[in-house]
Amino acid sequence: MSSKQNHAQWSSRMGFILAAVGSAVGLGNIWKFPYMVGESGGAVFVLVYLLCIALIGFPILVAEWMIGRRGQKNPMDSYSAVAASEGKSTSWGFIGMVGILGAFIILSFYSVIGGWALNYMTKIAGGQFSGLDSDAVEAVFNTMLASPSTLTIWHTVFMLITGIIVALGVTNGIERAAKVLIPLLGVLLLVIVGYNLMNGGFGEAVTYLFSPDLTKLTGEGSSDIVLSALGHAFFTLSLGMGIMIAYGSYLGNDVSLLSMARTVVILDTVIALAAGLAIFPIIFSNGMDPAAGPGLIFVSLPIAFGSMSAGLVLGTLFFLLITFAALTSSISLIEPSIEFLEERTPMSRTMSVIVASIAIWLLGVAALLSFNVWSDVMIMGNNIFDFLDKLTSKFMLPIAGLAATIFVGWVMNQDSVRSELGLSGGSWTLWQIIAKFVAPIGVIIVFINTLLN
Repeated sequence: MSSKQNHAQWSSRMGFILAAVGSAVGLGNIWKFPYMVGESGGAVFVLVYLLCIALIGFPILVAEWMIGRRGQKNPMDSYSAVAASEGKSTSWGFIGMVGILGAFIILSFYSVIGGWALNYMTKIAGGQFSGLDSDAVEAVFNTMLASPSTLTIWHTVFMLITGIIVALGVTNGIERAAKVLIPLLGVLLLVIVGYNLMNGGFGEAVTYLFSPDLTKLTGEGSSDIVLSALGHAFFTLSLGMGIMIAYGSYLGNDVSLLSMARTVVILDTVIALAAGLAIFPIIFSNGMDPAAGPGLIFVSLPIAFGSMSAGLVLGTLFFLLITFAALTSSISLIEPSIEFLEERTPMSRTMSVIVASIAIWLLGVAALLSFNVWSDVMIMGNNIFDFLDKLTSKFMLPIAGLAATIFVGWVMNQDSVRSELGLSGGSWTLWQIIAKFVAPIGVIIVFINTLLN
């Protein structure tokens, strides 16, 4: 096993922050968050989501970074090392492996969706959606899904880009990519939001996002709003996937975990809300349904772009934005596997990337075939794509996230945790309440809710 000391550390705090934000800011922010807002009552969902981020996402993020920094190894070995130092069973390493496998599986189908974004960027840039009605746009989407060769080509391109970036290393690959992609992503969002500000629908979008109707929290469907916000708050920060443990293992002891987590959570939330301001004005100004679900990005918006005077430019920029967001997350999703292979085998980083990328690519091919030639192949009543999605989101991620907060809140020596966080008095008491009780209970609720749906 190679020494962890041979691995690069983050070259700067800003590099680490941008890499962590890049992991958190993915399709969940740009694709899923807006349609979840649409499906769950608008601003009231946003309000509950922000509370859930503070009470659940934030402490688990800190917990995972702490495990990684203490262990200074891949997620599995970090758990084992920290547990051993606390006189506990090294079997805790199993949880780290659950996270590594979870990220591995997620990237296999995430890359397929990243390929969709790349494909759509070229289609819109080529003017293929100009003048198309809703049926024609939906036909374009369905035609793409029905073509194994099209899906495989774009899935392959997306995985190649991911692999090349990660093969360059932590500082020259992940960190450098984050320093380029996240600012560019921010600029693209500002350009689209700026366009919306001057072209109608913006005021309606602001009201929709930021003026909550609190009566929705007392009426029928209120529990669905809370549970949806709770679940998204957990998943949006890349928790339970081993990613933040891996990223934490590259951190020095001079970094304040609480201040870094606060910065990452704020930036992640700002970008998610900005995505809403990039999408909803276009939806409203074109008389479309904000509760269109997953089809909001790949069906509803292309219709709008196809009918707008600046639609070709705006649509191209938007799907470039989607691609950047997908890439910043895919880079982080593969890193736990790379770190594990690099430390546990004689393979170099480059060879570890090649092996992991090929394995992920193959699983991704199986996932994309579930939309066409393998559509009849079912696993526990789900096609391959949906099975992989549900396996990770319903089981692996909640289990790993719950374990992280229990480990830091109940297994690790609390005096050393308090010292590491620099807390005392009332702030330490508040942390104990949130980390030991509120966050674990929140994740258990997410777990139970996902199992029942």
